[in-house]
Amino acid sequence: MVQTTPFLLVLFLALGAHSVSVKKCSLTGRWVNDLGSNMTITTVNANGDFSGTYHTAVTATSNQIKVSPLQGSLQKGPNQKGQPTFGLTVNWSFSDSITVFTGQCFVDDDGKEILKTMWLLRSHMDNIKNDWKATRVGTNVFTRL
Repeated sequence: MVQTTPFLLVLFLALGAHSVSVKKCSLTGRWVNDLGSNMTITTVNANGDFSGTYHTAVTATSNQIKVSPLQGSLQKGPNQKGQPTFGLTVNWSFSDSITVFTGQCFVDDDGKEILKTMWLLRSHMDNIKNDWKATRVGTNVFTRL
């Protein structure tokens, strides 16, 4: 039994080290989603705040699409494990709507960074009677450009 103890210790350490190594995912950079929209996130500051731009490939309006500003924040602190959760808001420059995204930055088994998101788009309504059709919901997957 004494001879198996070193073997078990080495095995435990090897398995433990593998589970502790978390791949880091960074929001900073250029991203494209499954619909062809482009997003650029600038440097994330020490508080987790960031800004950037969003150029959508799809719209429900007949207005000309323009690049729109975004602002967001990612989870910082002791619970952040390298694949952070985040939220961001896009203030559309060409319409009277706004979209909020929430998601997580993952690193897949091949080392590829992926943003999995869910969004709510709120459109302006002229009166409260039409409020029922003011909010749309959807999902997008972003990959690094």
